[in-house]
Amino acid sequence: RMETDCNPMELPDNTGFEEDSDYRDFEGTDVKDMRLEAEAVVNDVLFAVSNMFVSKTLPCAEDVAYINVETRERNRYCLELTEAGLRVVAYDFDQTDDRLQTPYHETVYSLLDSLSPAYREVFGNALLQRLEALKKESQS
Repeated sequence: RMETDCNPMELPDNTGFEEDSDYRDFEGTDVKDMRLEAEAVVNDVLFAVSNMFVSKTLPCAEDVAYINVETRERNRYCLELTEAGLRVVAYDFDQTDDRLQTPYHETVYSLLDSLSPAYREVFGNALLQRLEALKKESQS
């Protein structure tokens, strides 16, 4: 289990998102605690990068979380996760650079695909292995 500086019990229940259906779902989950979403993102793609973890230094809140990622090429990034998606906010862990105007990606897969050819290869190979396993299952 990851440690973070923010305690979900301290977060207010009235986020204001409930009334606005556009914000009700973010990839099928409630937007109330982005830290939980960030941990799910990390667990999803950790196998395809060198290192990835939710920032313990930058503040997390119900509407934003920060994820540090080191690609297999050894490039470091700090990612911001909001209801708008994910984007690079710095080229090092636990940093944000307001001058960076990087595009939002709807998924972590899209973002990592644009940053890391090695990620693309590892993820593609894992997908192929899974498809082969499913094919064998259906033939038996």
